[in-house]
Amino acid sequence: MNNSSRGKRTIFPQKSKVSIAIIDDDESIREGLAGLMQWLEFDVATFTAASEFLISPNFANFACIVSDVQMPGMTGFELHLRLLAMGHHVPTILITAYPNDEAKARALSAGIICYLRKPFDTKVLIECIRSAIAPETA
Repeated sequence: MNNSSRGKRTIFPQKSKVSIAIIDDDESIREGLAGLMQWLEFDVATFTAASEFLISPNFANFACIVSDVQMPGMTGFELHLRLLAMGHHVPTILITAYPNDEAKARALSAGIICYLRKPFDTKVLIECIRSAIAPETA
């Protein structure tokens, strides 16, 4: 291996930058996930609430959303349903500190890609994102 290839990340070989939205009212989670997404060479935008995401000018252009379930105003699941009602099918991954089997089943049956309990394994999140953006990187 030559020095120029050492340290390169090949988890997501990309033809062009893929944009990921991180929506969480917890700053440490939001910033940690944003750092991970940047390290994986994604474009990333962070939002403190679902309502903030919905008023952003490019909300429909994200390849994937990673959202907390419990947030003030609108939950991550409600955001997913709102986007679907608006005709935007953005793959969504929900994360929660308060797991609930019934809520998880309802979310997955509504098209949520993954429903992860905090703290989650970063490798599992990466696999969820890979699954969510598969059509984007094919």
